[in-house]
Amino acid sequence: MGHPYPIREIARQAGLSEATVDRVLNERPGVRASTVALVKQAVTDLDRQRSQLRLTGRTFLVDVVMHAPDRFSSAVKAALEAELPMLYPAVIRSRFDFRESGDAGEIVRVLEKVGRRGSAGVILKAPDVPEVVAAVDALVELGIPVITLVTDLPLSRRAAYVGTDNRSAGATAAYLVDQMLGPDEGEVLVALSSSVFRNEEEREMGFRATMRSRNPGRVLVEQTDTDGLDVAVEAATLRTLEAHPRITSVYSVGGGNRAILSAFSQAGRDVRVFVGHDLDRDNLDLLRGDELTAVLHHDLRQDMRTACQNIMRAHGAIEGEPETLSAPIHVVTPHNVPELLV
Repeated sequence: MGHPYPIREIARQAGLSEATVDRVLNERPGVRASTVALVKQAVTDLDRQRSQLRLTGRTFLVDVVMHAPDRFSSAVKAALEAELPMLYPAVIRSRFDFRESGDAGEIVRVLEKVGRRGSAGVILKAPDVPEVVAAVDALVELGIPVITLVTDLPLSRRAAYVGTDNRSAGATAAYLVDQMLGPDEGEVLVALSSSVFRNEEEREMGFRATMRSRNPGRVLVEQTDTDGLDVAVEAATLRTLEAHPRITSVYSVGGGNRAILSAFSQAGRDVRVFVGHDLDRDNLDLLRGDELTAVLHHDLRQDMRTACQNIMRAHGAIEGEPETLSAPIHVVTPHNVPELLV
């Protein structure tokens, strides 16, 4: 495996021992395929972060741990890597552990591994359940600050939350849907990916409260526990549409919007209004195709910049204490997609 990096750099990036990395690089037998994949990913990440390796300054190795569909995790990774050179003179190096599904125990095991191998800080998107909160608190005890991203763990000892005000985002979605539907009495599908992510719970609460105040007779139909994965979302939506023939519009809290549209198409039904979240690759394509009415977007690059700065504040490299900042919500339609994303 060709690479320009010292074994110790690859080992640090991969979270493995130098001996293990040496065995992989020299293609010695007895190494698990998953370990080989970790080393290959570490080399790929180092290639993408090459500009940071050339900078001089204090180095912070940050772990990004996320339970989210790949379309969103990829957007977060791209946003972070775009911001890394802007954080000069500090040098931020990043390791990634992304998973689309699985139980909270898997996230806990990842966080425990981070604690054992050392880290300057963790940027975390995870379910708000007691075992994850306990794992976060254990990292803090080790001197590793944790920044929650997009969805918060308010009862944990996390240093700060970075993301949007989710209740306000849900309220904005309700305003858009109700305003565009007008007197139409059709029901609205509220599609979540999971019942254990606080951001989705808060978005739904904001949506329901605002819709109730604007149009108390509007029927909202909830759908959840699909992990936002296309196959599960499509199957769930087909079942929901069969059970609720009056659904005409969608508020997609947790994503999987291609799958939702596919289910409507299979059912021979149109979507009058469709509001979703985040300008990931799927939603950009759907906006360009005029298949989404609007997307509620916030600047992920700003989120990642703030998260890294909060980790540096926690270590005293920047003055001040880590702070929670709510990113502004932007309503994006097919006619105002940000130029940098076109």
